[in-house]
Amino acid sequence: MWTLKVPAEVHVWMGLGGRRHHPKQCGCVAHFTRGRMDVGIAPIEVALTHAYACYGEEFFFAAYESAWNKRMLTAAARAHVRSALPATARWLVDLARPDAESGLESLVRLRLHLIGVAVRTQVTVGGVGRVDFVIEGRVILEADGRDNHEDAAKRHRDLMRDAVASDLGFETLRFDYSMIVYSWDVVAAAILAALARARA
Repeated sequence: MWTLKVPAEVHVWMGLGGRRHHPKQCGCVAHFTRGRMDVGIAPIEVALTHAYACYGEEFFFAAYESAWNKRMLTAAARAHVRSALPATARWLVDLARPDAESGLESLVRLRLHLIGVAVRTQVTVGGVGRVDFVIEGRVILEADGRDNHEDAAKRHRDLMRDAVASDLGFETLRFDYSMIVYSWDVVAAAILAALARARA
């Protein structure tokens, strides 16, 4: 399952009545919430609701879509997650999709949603192939993860696709992991500027 960051600490679900024995030595983050506990690893739906509480919307959303895409969440588990979230956060489950191929794409879609930009995902463009996002039928957005697009052959293929897309009237914007995660203001500004050009 994809996560936005790897938590350094261990999280332990204690149930409602659990207690810590050696809090100074453990270094664990304890979660005291209701639910039926078993020994071992918490079910994915429980882990996701705790992830929301500890790490917030973006972490939760990317992890949730990743788990759904990997068929780790049944319909009952998804319903459990939605009901366990605060009412103000349930829209995240409603926005989620099972076809998100990477957490980075989930993060981009969530952030664009928050600034009012609607996207189509995993779109096949004739002559170009499948692209991550198309915005308003004119702007292609590619989210290049850490492990993708690093060798010369892949980079060449991406540039060829971008050139074909340009010939078809698209503007292609390509952002890497670091830009999306750490420099979102720059990414958002570039996307909004490209949309303004496309609308002119």
